[in-house]
Amino acid sequence: MRRVRPGTVSRGGTGGARGARSAVSRAVGEERALTSVATGDRYEGPEDLPRLWHVTLSVSGEEAPLKEVRRGLEQLAHDHPFLLTSRYANDHAEIRYWEEARDLHDAAAVALRLWGEHRQTAKLPPWEIVGLEVIDRETYHLRVAEGFGPPPASPVGVHPF
Repeated sequence: MRRVRPGTVSRGGTGGARGARSAVSRAVGEERALTSVATGDRYEGPEDLPRLWHVTLSVSGEEAPLKEVRRGLEQLAHDHPFLLTSRYANDHAEIRYWEEARDLHDAAAVALRLWGEHRQTAKLPPWEIVGLEVIDRETYHLRVAEGFGPPPASPVGVHPF
């Protein structure tokens, strides 16, 4: 931030002509007039702000001991507290969570990397991703309100099917 003493003109820098004009047009000690936004005008934020996406990731593969599956999913939830709930059996699992991303493509890309990138650290079974659903927040709430959404998450955490 660059400071300019009252009554002086800022030359150069990034203020450009607009910055110089505003400094020159006011007399020393004169306050700048406040402006307001007309009624009905709305602030339109940048379109690429992050949004919330509900992600359901389904994985499946060779049978594994239930204790190991549960421990792996609990470790994944510990490492990444954004996970809402995980359900599991000895040959498949489902992970549901909210992802903040600019668009569906970004949310899906993160979800598709989740299992593979954490397979080693969380000691997850060597299963493959067999399903992915990514929906925006409005669609999620609309489905739930109409009774067609995913079943309400069991208490947050890791649970058997």
